[in-house]
Amino acid sequence: HGFDEARRVLKEISNDETRSLIVIDPRRTETADLADFWLQVRPGTDAFLLAAIGSVIVNEGLTDDSWLSDNTVGAELTKSAFAKVPIADYSERCGIPENQIRDVARRIATAESVSTYEDLGIEMGPNSTLISYLHRAISILTGNFGKPGALGPHTSVAPLFNYSAAGKEPLDPVTGGKIISGLVPCNEIADGFLSDHPERSRAMFIESGNPVHSLAESEKFRQAMRAAECTVVIDVAMTETAEQADWVLPASSQYEKAEATFFSAAFPENMFHLRPAIIEPMEGTLSEPEIHSRLVQATGVLDDVDFNSLRGAAEEGLQSFSEAFMTAAIENKAVSEYGAVVLYETLGKTLPWEKQGGAVLWFSCQMVAQKYPEQVRAAGHIGEGAELGNALFQAILDGEDGVIFTRHTHEEAFDFLTTPDQRINLDIKEMHTALEGLVTAPVKYTSEEFPYILAAGERRGFSANTIIRDPSWRKKDQEGALRIHPKDAEELRLDNGERVRIITPGGKAVAVVEINETVLPGYVSLPNGYGLSYSPAGGNPEIVGVAPNELTSTEWRDPIAGTPWHKHVPARLEAIAK
Repeated sequence: HGFDEARRVLKEISNDETRSLIVIDPRRTETADLADFWLQVRPGTDAFLLAAIGSVIVNEGLTDDSWLSDNTVGAELTKSAFAKVPIADYSERCGIPENQIRDVARRIATAESVSTYEDLGIEMGPNSTLISYLHRAISILTGNFGKPGALGPHTSVAPLFNYSAAGKEPLDPVTGGKIISGLVPCNEIADGFLSDHPERSRAMFIESGNPVHSLAESEKFRQAMRAAECTVVIDVAMTETAEQADWVLPASSQYEKAEATFFSAAFPENMFHLRPAIIEPMEGTLSEPEIHSRLVQATGVLDDVDFNSLRGAAEEGLQSFSEAFMTAAIENKAVSEYGAVVLYETLGKTLPWEKQGGAVLWFSCQMVAQKYPEQVRAAGHIGEGAELGNALFQAILDGEDGVIFTRHTHEEAFDFLTTPDQRINLDIKEMHTALEGLVTAPVKYTSEEFPYILAAGERRGFSANTIIRDPSWRKKDQEGALRIHPKDAEELRLDNGERVRIITPGGKAVAVVEINETVLPGYVSLPNGYGLSYSPAGGNPEIVGVAPNELTSTEWRDPIAGTPWHKHVPARLEAIAK
C-alpha cells in the first residue's frame, strides 16, 4: 500500500536475489512477510533504531565521503552527531539485536542504490519529525540521491505545498505552533477557534474532509465548530462534520465530475490523469467548481469580467484563448486573482461536460511548461512558451489513461534544490539537537494506569475514507475489531468476538476483540474509517465500530511539527462481564 503497483513491485524485489527489502514495523504485515530484513522494532522506538543504523554507517567508515564533499553541506557535523550515538544502548531500547542493526547498516551502505519510504506508522508516533530526517540523512550519507533507484524530488502539475519559508517558518499568532509549508498543525486547529485571543479563527470552510471524525479529539473539534461564527461544508456525504455545520453544500460524487489526484510523486518520469465524469450528477448536487464559481460570483468581484469574449476566444482554439486570457489578466486583476473561476466559466464551458472541471489545469500546464520546458518536451509535448503549455493541456484532456507530463534525467534531481549552491543541506540544527537529545528520551509512554499502546487508525482490507457510509460494504471485519496479542487476551480472559472496553486519556469506547499474533504483546490496534453515523432510509442513525478519534487527544503530538500521535496512544483495556 502507498505507492504505485505496490504488491507487484514488492514481490519483484523479494524474488530478486540481487536486491534486499528492509521493513521496520512492530507488526508482522504482508510486506514484512516478503522482507529480507524485518526489524520488529518496539512501538515508538524507531528513532533509536535509525540513529543506531546511521551510527554504524559513520563509525565503520561506510559513508560516501567523496560524493558528500561534492554534493552536500554539513556532512561532517551530521557524521559527528551520528558518531556519538550509543549503538548497544539504542539496540536494547528498540529491541533489535545489535548484530542485525549492523547487518542492515552494511547492506544499505554497500548497495548500488537505496530508496526509502515512510508512512503513518512513524509519522504519527514519537519522534516523528526526527525520524523523517534520520532515514533521509542515512540515504544522503551513503550517496543515494540523484541516481537510478535512489531518492529524488519530483514535479507537480499543481504544487500542494509551499516550502519558501523553510527554516524561517512563521508561528500561529493564537497557538504559537509552527506553520510548516503553509499549514496550521491539524492538532491546533480547534485551539485556534476556542481561544479568546483577538486573532482567533472565526470561520471554517471545509471541503471533502471530515475533521470531526478524522482529527484528534473529536469532541473538541465539535466544540470548535460550535464556537465558530460561520461554518460551511462541501462534501458528497452527510458526514459527522457536516452535521455540525451551519451550511452544507452537497457535491457530486467522483463519478459525476472531472476529478484527479495531485500527489503523483514519480521520478524521473511523472504522470497525471484527469478522469472524466461517467454519469450525470445526482439531482440537488453540484460539482465543486460549480459551487466555487457561484459563491465567488455572488460576491460581485467578477462583475467587470467579460466572460463572453473569453469564451469566444476559447471556441477559436487554445492559442487564441491564451492570448485573450493573458491580456484580460493584465487589464483586470480580478481575472488573475480568481483565475480558477474565470477558467471554469470560459474555457470550461467550451469543453465536453464530463471534463469541464479540468479547465483550471490550463493555467497549471502553463506554469509547468514555463518551469520545466525541456522536461515537458522530453515527455513528448511540442511547442515553445504558451504553445507548449497548450500542448500539455490538450494531452491531459485527451489522455484516457493519463499522460507523462515531465521526463527528467536522474542527474537533474539536483536542479530541484533551492539552496544557493544546489547542495543538500544536512546541517539542520533542530534535528541535530533532537538526535543528541535521544539519549535522555523515553522509550515507553505507558504507565500503570495505561499499560497498553493503541494504534488508533490502522489501514486494513476493509478500512476506507469516510465517504462510504453504509457498513454493509465490508465483507469481513464488520465492526473493526481491536487486534490484541494472544498473551494479552489470555491475561484479560478475552476470546475472539467478545467485547472489551478501551480507555485512554482522551475517552473510552467498546470494541469487539480479534486475537491476532501479528501484533506485539502490549500493543493493540483499531482500524480507521469506522464509527460512522449511517441512517438507512432516513431512519435513526446507526454507528458501527469505534471512531478512533473519540479516544485521542490534541495534546498528544509531536513537539516540533505538531503532528498527532494517533499510532501511539496509551490505553487501558477492561473485559466486559459476559
